Amino acid sequence: MDQDDKATYFRELHVPGDPFIIPNAYDVGSAKMLAGLGAKAIATTSSGYAFTLGRPDMGNVTRDEMLDHCEDLAKAVKVPVSADLEKGFAHDPDGVAETVELAAETGIVGCTLEDSTMDSAHPSYDFEIAVARMAAAVEAAEALPIDFTICARADGVMLGSYDVEEAIRRLQAFESIGAHVVYCPLPPGMDDVAKICASVNVPVNVLCAGQFTKYSRDDFARAGVARISIGGALARVTHGVVAEIGTAMLGFGDFSGLGKAMAGGEVDKMMKSGEA
Repeated sequence: MDQDDKATYFRELHVPGDPFIIPNAYDVGSAKMLAGLGAKAIATTSSGYAFTLGRPDMGNVTRDEMLDHCEDLAKAVKVPVSADLEKGFAHDPDGVAETVELAAETGIVGCTLEDSTMDSAHPSYDFEIAVARMAAAVEAAEALPIDFTICARADGVMLGSYDVEEAIRRLQAFESIGAHVVYCPLPPGMDDVAKICASVNVPVNVLCAGQFTKYSRDDFARAGVARISIGGALARVTHGVVAEIGTAMLGFGDFSGLGKAMAGGEVDKMMKSGEA
């Protein structure tokens, strides 16, 4: 599929009540493996990518670095790629719109944008500014020659800067300006997920992390979800394995954890299956 076909296919995957899983890959190898394992689409993860560079999460990757990363993944796999572009690498609406335009040039077919400022003293943009930023992103996407999908995030519940009711107000506003998908990461519980899904008429993405990992795809389907992402969880699981085996090996001379390693040939086979 070319980028246009991938974009159309990706948009069509979003069916409320019949969610697809879009795993977040942290590098080209993990993206190829996930595609080879059957992922219908791949998302990037800003935190996971930052970890590969030896940096902490939240605003420590430049726009150019992220766009290069997006291009690498889009070229590497046979399935559509959507990007986690944090706050769009800009405060002003015009800057966010420019990021969307540049992102589309990398070969990806969509992106997720946050209403978070990356400032711990004031974690979320004020309502009017948040909506204006998303509106600029949607306008830029609609001007593109492909069905570029904008997923608008209301991050304040996760960041502790506002409650679910305010998140719903923002998601409804994002819907009203044309966002194709909306997203409130980590609300208090599954009842809140269902409430969010019922409050809008566009597909809803959920983050399967933390307490939500106890639920299945069917549980999310019953709540009305259209898309399930995992954020940086897979990258953190990988780092957890490094920490566990590294501690045993370097602290106690215990190499037994290395016996869990996949055969190199199996890794090669999976990556080959998923590549473009």
